[in-house]
Amino acid sequence: MKFEKLMLSLVAAAALAACSSTKLDEPAPVETKTAPPVVQPQPQTDTTSQRPVTTVDLGAQLDAAVSNQRIVYFDFDSFVVKDDYRSLVENHAKRLNNKKSLVLSLEGHTDERGGREYNLALGQKRAEAVAKSLTLLGVATNQVEPVSFGKERPADNGHNEDAWAKNRRVELRDK
Repeated sequence: MKFEKLMLSLVAAAALAACSSTKLDEPAPVETKTAPPVVQPQPQTDTTSQRPVTTVDLGAQLDAAVSNQRIVYFDFDSFVVKDDYRSLVENHAKRLNNKKSLVLSLEGHTDERGGREYNLALGQKRAEAVAKSLTLLGVATNQVEPVSFGKERPADNGHNEDAWAKNRRVELRDK
């Protein structure tokens, strides 16, 4: 306890000693500087540097983005939407979310192999898979109408793998 009082006394004495060396009757030094001259901005006479603000039509941009992206292709005997078509589905979802009055018909198709009923069911599953992908991205269910045409409307009438690959598809059509 005595040690603490001694230390406190020494700190106080040091503070007072420091204050005693300061001369209060002399004015503090003041540095004077001149302010730089104020430059007034000159009005611009060059109109080429001013650009008008243009409006952006998001709907038109989205329409243009999907104008040539209207078909999702599938593997044989599959209704899984491949990752290759993710951007296509996302672009259509953005378009549908931007314009709620727009409705898409999702037309499911198959190749010629298999029976009529089987292909109608597979085409429907493909169309519904694309519809599900769109609704997971926020599209309202009343904006997509999945329908199947099975093997009745081939894109290519050939009887080989290239033709069949073109026929295994869902076409996204505006209604």
